[in-house]
Amino acid sequence: MYCLQWLLPVLLIPKPLNPALWFNHSMFMGFYLLSFLLERKPCTICALVFLAALFLICYSCWGNCFLYHCTGSHLPESAHDPRIVGT
Repeated sequence: MYCLQWLLPVLLIPKPLNPALWFNHSMFMGFYLLSFLLERKPCTICALVFLAALFLICYSCWGNCFLYHCTGSHLPESAHDPRIVGT
């Protein structure tokens, strides 16, 4: 379970507020996971635990899934603030 210490923090990284950055964020996270899996070769149990956690987060549409944006979830109120998002 040593390899989970490098995988679980990936689930805690928040998505950017600006929707224009969601694609870049998902590509970065996808490449990080791919390079981690190829380089470190985590054990099967750790990989399954991580994939199960990722599936549950994305399936529940809590808004922290980096693979896609759920259509029913709303942006936070600060996302409409032009000082944060920009124009």
